[in-house]
Amino acid sequence: MTRLLGLLFPPFAKQPCSGPAAVDAEAADLVALLRAALEPLVPNADDVVATLTSRLPAVQTALKLDAETIASGDPAAGSVEEVIAAYPGFLAMAVHRVAHELYLLGVPMFPRVLSEWAHRETGIDIHPGAQIGAAFAIDHGTGVVIGETSVIGDRVRIYQGVTLGALAVSKKLANRKRHPTIGNDVVIYANATILGGNTVVGDGSIIGGNVWLTSSVPPRSVVQFASRVEQRGDDGIEFHI
Repeated sequence: MTRLLGLLFPPFAKQPCSGPAAVDAEAADLVALLRAALEPLVPNADDVVATLTSRLPAVQTALKLDAETIASGDPAAGSVEEVIAAYPGFLAMAVHRVAHELYLLGVPMFPRVLSEWAHRETGIDIHPGAQIGAAFAIDHGTGVVIGETSVIGDRVRIYQGVTLGALAVSKKLANRKRHPTIGNDVVIYANATILGGNTVVGDGSIIGGNVWLTSSVPPRSVVQFASRVEQRGDDGIEFHI
């Protein structure tokens, strides 16, 4: 996976290709490796490889927009190049956008292997079936979980610890919409949990940190988890949540 990312984005490459001939040779080697990995899994490995490689330019374009979105919204980001080289949220999305294409092509198991490799490397768990729109940003990222049937619109930003999950876990629910739908231009702050296949977060909404949400909210909603502090005389301060 890192070799493929190295072709798409040189900062990932341990040894960047020195010219067009080297790029062509690396691409041919990767195609052969991918074909060998897929042949035990699908009867049409050559077709899958050809289709995937034809989609890689679009994947690269989508990932560049992801990186630009992360950089533009993070005051700690020095540059887009820094995001590509160092940010776990970008790495998780780079793997996801490739794994998702394989998932759409009906490849069993291998997309999940890729997503679990990214999970191990970044602490971010995105099922390859999740549908994620353009200009997606994961900030910090540790502990983010995005379930299989999640649908996320464009220009969405999420923070560490966010879960887009199911209300119930049962094998009978396989192949059903179990995870939420997030509209366009939504921000979801740290440790928010949004559950359920019928839960829709409307466009332009803000979901505050630590929110637990199991029902839909209309566009431009602001959902907050409120803490309260009370003074108790000589007993000091007690926090109520």
